[in-house]
Amino acid sequence: MFERIRRGHAAEPSEMQRQHYDMWTRLESQVPPKVEQMRAELQPAEPAAVVDDFLPPELRVPSHDQLDGRMMPWKQPIVLDGEMVACVECGAYRDWLILSTRDQIWLRCRTGHQQRETRLDTAWYNRHAGPADATHATFEDCLRHLGH
Repeated sequence: MFERIRRGHAAEPSEMQRQHYDMWTRLESQVPPKVEQMRAELQPAEPAAVVDDFLPPELRVPSHDQLDGRMMPWKQPIVLDGEMVACVECGAYRDWLILSTRDQIWLRCRTGHQQRETRLDTAWYNRHAGPADATHATFEDCLRHLGH
């Protein structure tokens, strides 16, 4: 039985298969006339006007690479690796400002002491930070805005 099937597959293509293949190769390079009409109708009569942007300049927000850093308030204590983070100078353990620069995270306590936190990274900051509510020209303006 299997020998008969193998012989059937190895045989020459039938006349109908040959005709189908010939017709397929002839029609492959042809394009129906209706398609040509549709292509001609889709060509724009005049080029579209180029628009600079849909937002006016006063509503545009700078991208992350245009900012020197971002910061957010963090009222509750920060616990990393099972220990509570405290300010090395004054011992404060809550009401932080978390500052994110290009590749570093800094913690600033209420009294103004800053310390680098190597256990946090930019990905952590991005997961926990909400949308920015303002942009500021100077670091001091941002501190005033956040109440520090």
